[in-house]
Amino acid sequence: MKKIIIQGLIFSILILSSVSCSNNQANNLPPNQVNTLPPNINETVAATPVNNVIDKTEKIKFKTEGGADLFAIKQRTDGAKLVDGKDEELARIKTDDSGKIKIKNAQDKVLGYIINADGSWTIQDAEKKDIYFLKRNSDNTYQLEDNTKKQLYQITTNKAGLEITTPDKKLVYQVRIKEGKISLKNASGGTVFSTKSNMSPIAFACFGLDSLTREQQAALAYAVNLTGG
Repeated sequence: MKKIIIQGLIFSILILSSVSCSNNQANNLPPNQVNTLPPNINETVAATPVNNVIDKTEKIKFKTEGGADLFAIKQRTDGAKLVDGKDEELARIKTDDSGKIKIKNAQDKVLGYIINADGSWTIQDAEKKDIYFLKRNSDNTYQLEDNTKKQLYQITTNKAGLEITTPDKKLVYQVRIKEGKISLKNASGGTVFSTKSNMSPIAFACFGLDSLTREQQAALAYAVNLTGG
């Protein structure tokens, strides 16, 4: 009986010693080997959905106030497609190695180009003639000009979102951001369309530049969204 008790005590001492050694080894690990997360993984990831593009292959859906599909930008690794509410193709947006964006219709006919350089975007026609310029100003406002340098629209920010106005300060559209949804509203406050997809507000505002065609608006929005504005 005594022999059994002694063997049990010895076994317990061995277990306690083993646990103690393991703890000491953990405590003596270099700092970079203790509780280290895998590279590029953050413990907390917080992103405002309408501010930055995370997934460049996401389909950006635009819906009416009633929730019906209006149109969408189907992003791809080398460009995007503009489709209507029935998923019928309206335009193709293709980027090349230089970053220049080509716009084509569904029949593969070239409609124009978008060129990004130093905080401005140039819209060209099919013959590569400059026709519009979207410029970012030093005060973080934006303006759309034609090829004669005439200002057509100005985009300014406020606490509620963005406002698109004419040169004489007449309100054309408002961009409002609320609860993960970004909406284009007319001067009276009525919703034109909205999206819950991941898109920067200034890129979304491109759809309020009525001087442009829908194809040009979509290509410009895509180009601006690539850089977050």
